[in-house]
Amino acid sequence: MKIEMICTGEEVLSGQIVDTNAAWAANALMDHGIEMQQRITVGDRLDDLVEVFRQRSEHADVILVNGGLGPTSDDMSSEAMAMAKGEPLVECTLWRERIEEWFTRNGRHMPESNLKQAMLPASAIMVDNPVGTACGFRVKLNRAWLFFTPGVPFEFKKMVTEQFIPFVEQIADSHVEVEVQKLLTIGQGESALADKLEGMPLPEGMTLGYRSFMPYIEIKLFARGVEAIAELDRVKDEVLARLGDAVVGHNVTSLAQVIHNGLLSSGKRLSIAESCTGGMIANNLVAFAGSSQYLDQGLVTYSNESKVRVLGVKPATLDDHGAVSIATVEEMAKGARGLLDSDYALATSGIAGPEGGSEAKPVGTVAIALATRQGVYSQMLKFPARSRELVRQLSTAVALDMLRRELQESPVLVDYSSYPRFAR
Repeated sequence: MKIEMICTGEEVLSGQIVDTNAAWAANALMDHGIEMQQRITVGDRLDDLVEVFRQRSEHADVILVNGGLGPTSDDMSSEAMAMAKGEPLVECTLWRERIEEWFTRNGRHMPESNLKQAMLPASAIMVDNPVGTACGFRVKLNRAWLFFTPGVPFEFKKMVTEQFIPFVEQIADSHVEVEVQKLLTIGQGESALADKLEGMPLPEGMTLGYRSFMPYIEIKLFARGVEAIAELDRVKDEVLARLGDAVVGHNVTSLAQVIHNGLLSSGKRLSIAESCTGGMIANNLVAFAGSSQYLDQGLVTYSNESKVRVLGVKPATLDDHGAVSIATVEEMAKGARGLLDSDYALATSGIAGPEGGSEAKPVGTVAIALATRQGVYSQMLKFPARSRELVRQLSTAVALDMLRRELQESPVLVDYSSYPRFAR
């Protein structure tokens, strides 16, 4: 079965907004063993929409169409589908009643333009949208079922989960089961990772892929078919053995997710003192619900004065070693841990750039420390200084990886081939 997606909207096509719906949908389908073959983005132009609906319906079996179901003049998906079918738009009485009831229930006057959302191609089958006013629908054109959903992410995800995926599973009669394993890595470039995996035999039906999204490179193992899926764990273990310390997570989207899960399960608590990362470590963690169960505090101690007065860093340490140093970051971590007697504390101090570096400590130099009840681990690394944001992202990733290794009782300090370590 060939499954495709058509994303509509000028704002998506022009890059004014990032199309997070498409990425989410592909992952949601993959979680159910369903692989998407192709994705197309088209603007809010009637002729272009009609053409792409007709063209792709000749090749795909199911097409997920996202967007263009709103009440305004640039919402054209229903009209374009009717034109592609050569049939009129007709009012869906049930949906008109739903819209009117929704506005009444919320104590709002319904604009006349909202009635447009009840107009569907004559042959369309209504698809319920339980959380919005945009009516979903599906239509058969040529060989394909086109399944229309609104672009609002909350509505879209609800409909894909509750309506689209069950529909695909219902009509699937011969689609090949697909399973994927994802390994998250840091500290090595894509070419270095590829060299380590070069020549590794893969069973028939299995492929290896790479995805770079800083600060990570993700290794993806796709298994298509029952026999390949049966070999997936074995191949994954071989990849892990070849990549060693570069792998920092399995089937997760970030190191923060690993730390979040690890701290929740361990019952341990964490404090954070950040200088160059400016709250990025804490922000990564509080993105997950339940982080209040382990995160005692996140302090952005940017100035030397705050390092001294809040964290207890000795003025002599700053004078003798500077703010970006092993000595300073160790005292930052110890001070942060001691404030609330946390089990762990992370601290960062560095030169994120684009200015401020020196010959001894160029832009990209960052000191990172992890304080525990038993002692302190620390290191100073040189990150690629391509941008201020990248230095902060890489610093955050290494800090979290140090804590991950401590939680998993592995050596805290390891060599990251892409990030040279300064001698103490």
